[in-house]
Amino acid sequence: MKTANLPFRPAIVLSLIAGLTVTTGLLPVSSTAQDSQRTIATGSNIPLTADAPNEYTVKTGDTLWDISKVFLRDPWYWPEIWYVNPQVENPHLIYPGDVLKLVYIDGQPRVTVGDRGGPTESGGGKRLSPQVRREPLSQAITAIPYDVIAGFMGRPTLLDGDQVKKAPYVVALRDGHVIGATGNEIYAKGIGSAAADSRYSVIHVEEKLYDPETRDLLGYSGLYVGSGPVATTGDPAKLLLTDSAREALQGDKLFPESVDVNVDFVPHAPASDINARVIAVRDHTRMGTFQVIALNRGQRAGLEPGHVLAISQAGSVVRDSYSKGGMSATTSTRGHGKAVQLPDERIGLAMVFKAFDRMSYALVMETSHEIRQGDLAGNP
Repeated sequence: MKTANLPFRPAIVLSLIAGLTVTTGLLPVSSTAQDSQRTIATGSNIPLTADAPNEYTVKTGDTLWDISKVFLRDPWYWPEIWYVNPQVENPHLIYPGDVLKLVYIDGQPRVTVGDRGGPTESGGGKRLSPQVRREPLSQAITAIPYDVIAGFMGRPTLLDGDQVKKAPYVVALRDGHVIGATGNEIYAKGIGSAAADSRYSVIHVEEKLYDPETRDLLGYSGLYVGSGPVATTGDPAKLLLTDSAREALQGDKLFPESVDVNVDFVPHAPASDINARVIAVRDHTRMGTFQVIALNRGQRAGLEPGHVLAISQAGSVVRDSYSKGGMSATTSTRGHGKAVQLPDERIGLAMVFKAFDRMSYALVMETSHEIRQGDLAGNP
């Protein structure tokens, strides 16, 4: 029997997407997956990985994306194979130590919890009965790394238009200062009932983000300025800058540094056709996973958290100087000839984690090339 283990994180929350049909009643009699059944050629429409294990033990440090890739060639098919056993308490929760089994039900592959390991106490091996975890989301493992999303939302550098419009702002700096830095005090309007010592990030709103198709203003890029706690409550409230990366200015926006981000979703493909473009990329200095990108589509186009999108480079148009049978292009023919549209090239996958009306944020999960403004995002 094959098993798989990955390096992982504490309780994984699995939440079925709306509209997912699941089998109710007792778990049907099923067979363990056989090697000959692991491909779509056997009649299943669900593309399993070639080496999908019969069993998988959930480890601390896991994400649902990681587990999905253990069993599936395309992780967004997870809702189609996750089988909820109604006999198991809290069937949508998976904990480190749980053993997931790949079985076949009515000829279709399904993953279900075979043995409940339950959460373990830190530093010990004591088993606890499965129960609803009432802990900060930052301590739970969900579809994607919580800390990456919480860090971005606490220091947002891609901003929806409504976020900017409604955010508190720096109205003045103490002692008539024009700019502020670490150790300076600032006054902010719009914080409201924020408690003393609650921390805020200061963001300087910079470049406007437009829809490349309609030229409508969708949002803004931002620069992290600094952060600090509320020293005196009220409106305006007074904050002390305890950290700064650049000068603080009147009009800079404030966002709570600690954000309770909802990442209780599962990867799944959009139900409708999505044709979006990347309008901004956070952190142009590196290429790889866990970059945040902004898209020019949101709830109005049917996007929601958990949607997986394929990212592609748009094919360029070149001139065919060889269409008349020439072996080489001459100086006079180079750059001339019939226009040829090259195909789009798929370069990665991204998962939506926050959708606004006409704009959304997505986290890059896989990429083979640098993702740039203007790249395409569509159904995987």
